Amino acid sequence: MLTTNDLFERELKKLLVAEIERLQALISGPNISDYAQYRYYVGAIQGLLAAIERCDETCSIVDQTR
Repeated sequence: MLTTNDLFERELKKLLVAEIERLQALISGPNISDYAQYRYYVGAIQGLLAAIERCDETCSIVDQTR
């Protein structure tokens, strides 16, 4: 059975991945009008990926303390 923390982690990752996919679709479509906008979206994707990595690192630390 999943704990509340496990469910939170799973749902958070799903939301982050969905947002990454949405931003990637924006980048690959005709929605980008200039390079600054492209850089903004790429930076947002990198930030979301970093958040997922921090989640994984945190889970590893918590698992080691159990």
